[in-house]
Amino acid sequence: MDFQEDQFHISKHYITDSIRKVYKKRLALPILILVLLGALWFIFPIKTFMFPRPIKQGDVLTKRTFSRQSGVSVTIDHLYFTGYTSSMFGRSNGYYYYTTWNDKCLIVLLSPSTCQEGLPSMKHVTIHANIHKPGRSYDQLLFQLSKDLNWTTDGLLEQMDTVYLEEFSVKNFSTFAFLLLYLGVFLYTVVYLILCILWCFFPRISPPVLTLRRFGNPKQMLAMAEEELSTLPQLATEDMFITEHYFIEISMNGIAIVPIEEIIWIYKHSTLHKFLWYHFIISYTLHITGNHHFYLRCPKNIKSDIDGIMDYLAEANHNILVGFNEENRLKVQEIQNHSLHLEGFFNFLKKRI
Repeated sequence: MDFQEDQFHISKHYITDSIRKVYKKRLALPILILVLLGALWFIFPIKTFMFPRPIKQGDVLTKRTFSRQSGVSVTIDHLYFTGYTSSMFGRSNGYYYYTTWNDKCLIVLLSPSTCQEGLPSMKHVTIHANIHKPGRSYDQLLFQLSKDLNWTTDGLLEQMDTVYLEEFSVKNFSTFAFLLLYLGVFLYTVVYLILCILWCFFPRISPPVLTLRRFGNPKQMLAMAEEELSTLPQLATEDMFITEHYFIEISMNGIAIVPIEEIIWIYKHSTLHKFLWYHFIISYTLHITGNHHFYLRCPKNIKSDIDGIMDYLAEANHNILVGFNEENRLKVQEIQNHSLHLEGFFNFLKKRI
C-alpha cells in the first residue's frame, strides 16, 4: 500500500525506540526463568551439591544440626564393605560401608565410582554427602547384618549411629547432569538479561544495528534510515517499510535494516495455519537474501503486503532476482559462493537474539 504522511506519524528515532521496546519486552522471559531457578534453588537441595559444609570425622551428626538443605564434605579414615548394595531398576547404584564414628558404627552409602564397585576396605576417602535418618532400606540392611552377626536387630541398633551418610550421586545418577544443566541455564539467562538491558539503554550497539557493519558504517546507516523513515516512507505495511535506500522491518519477531542496493534475491512462501482438521488462515513469509551472506526472514504477513513489497523492491533495484526457482537459487549460490540453506539457518538464529 502507498504510505500517506497524514495517516501515520513516525518519530525521528522510530527505529531506535522500537529496538528499546523489543528488548524491554524480551526482559520478561529471562526474569521469569531466574525466578523459577530461584524457586528450584530453595525447593531442591541444589545448594547442598554446590556448597557442602566441611566437617571432621567424629563431629556430632544429627538432623537438627544438618538439615536436608546443607550437605557435608568429610574425609573418612577407614571404611569397610558390608557386602550389601543399594539397587535401582535392577542395577547397583550404591555400596554400603561402615566406619567408627564417636565409638559408634556409622553406615556410609558410596557410589560405585568412589568405591570402585565394592572394594573390601578403603582409607582416607573424601566424599560429599547428605545426612539421612534411617528409613526402610536402612532397616532392611540392619536386619540382614544382624542375621549375619547372629545378633538381634535391637542389639545392633544400640551400636549404630542414629543417622547415616549417603554420597550425593548415589540416589540419582543424573544429579550432576542436572546441576550442570541448572548452571548452564542460569549463566545463559543472566548473560542474555544483561545484554537485553544493555541494548535497551544503547540500541546503537544492538544486533539489528551491528548487522549493518557488513554493508558499511552502522551508525551512519542507522541515522540515514531513521531520517528517511521519519520524512516519508515510499511504502509501508504493518511492520515493513521501504524508504528511498532501505528496507526496514519493525516487528516483535525482530528488527532489520537492509540497504536496497545490497539485496540480491527476494521470494515468498505461504504457510497454512490449522488446528487438527480446522484451517484457520494462510500467512506469507518474505525471504530476503543480500550481499555479504545476509539473510532475512519476515514471517506472518498477508499476501497483498508481501506482493507490494516485492514489486517495489524489484522496481527500485533491477538487479534483484524475484521468486523462488532453481535458476535463481543457483545464481545466488554462485554469487554468495556458499550453501544458502546453512547460511539462512545461522542468520535465523542470530535474528532470534
